Amino acid sequence: MLNGLKFTKMQALGNDYIYIDAVNQLIERPETLARQMCNRHFGIGSDGLVLICPSHSADYKMRIFNFDGSEAEMCGNAIRSVAKFVYHYGMTKSQTVAVETIGGIKHLTMEVRDGAVTNITADLGKPVFDKEKIPVLTEKPDFVDQPVVLDDRVFHTTAISMGNPHCVSFVEDVDRLDLAKYGPLMEKNPLFPRKINAEFTQILSRDRLRMRTWERNTGETMACGTGCCVSVVAGTLTGRCDPIATIEQVGGLIHVAWDRTTGHMYMTGPSEIVFEGVWRVSHLETEPIDRTDRMSNFAGRA
Repeated sequence: MLNGLKFTKMQALGNDYIYIDAVNQLIERPETLARQMCNRHFGIGSDGLVLICPSHSADYKMRIFNFDGSEAEMCGNAIRSVAKFVYHYGMTKSQTVAVETIGGIKHLTMEVRDGAVTNITADLGKPVFDKEKIPVLTEKPDFVDQPVVLDDRVFHTTAISMGNPHCVSFVEDVDRLDLAKYGPLMEKNPLFPRKINAEFTQILSRDRLRMRTWERNTGETMACGTGCCVSVVAGTLTGRCDPIATIEQVGGLIHVAWDRTTGHMYMTGPSEIVFEGVWRVSHLETEPIDRTDRMSNFAGRA
């Protein structure tokens, strides 16, 4: 009998999470568990912790915790990995799966080759522009291409929810942007009462974008699936790009399609298993002193 929790480390374009089967294992104090497991010095190291739980309204429920223990509504990269997880470990034989999240039920379709999942397409539903649901403080009915002053610079910003709150600001050269400066200023701007996931996006062509993201309660990550989706939506609404596009991120490419007929957003990309292990129960007795280890800048961008 294992004296601990079985886990799987997975990454989707460098957006890495620790996944735990919470259907067949009892998970206690998930906020504490996230802070311990995600620590890159004292634990396994990851952007967050994902619990795959039973659901009364879908096939499974995803609970996602940031590395600081706060619970998030949704994550596009993480939910693709959930689909691969349940298929890989025989929790489903179907190539389609519905996953409940705080941000709603999402539907995923897997491409399977020689018994292995190669790509996953997530139907993330319709983007939300309602200022109350994002939320964003504005007198307008929505927040599209509005000026936001961050210290010495003005960004033209669009706020959208994909089950979690985002804002997109278009810049001329995203690689030269001081994200460590402007990311936190946007995340914690008083316009966004629940803070915000901040995307800074460069238009390369009508069907190709380049994006960096500063995730709420996390910092810069190598990829953000829902961030890619809202970048395409914001670019389409403001005439900057087409509704079908490829987005370059530090961690790789993702493909996004906004169906203007149904309003649904589709995102396609890979997910990879990094390693499996057992987290000993004794680790839960104490918490490490240093929980601040985060990479705020990534070298060697393509």
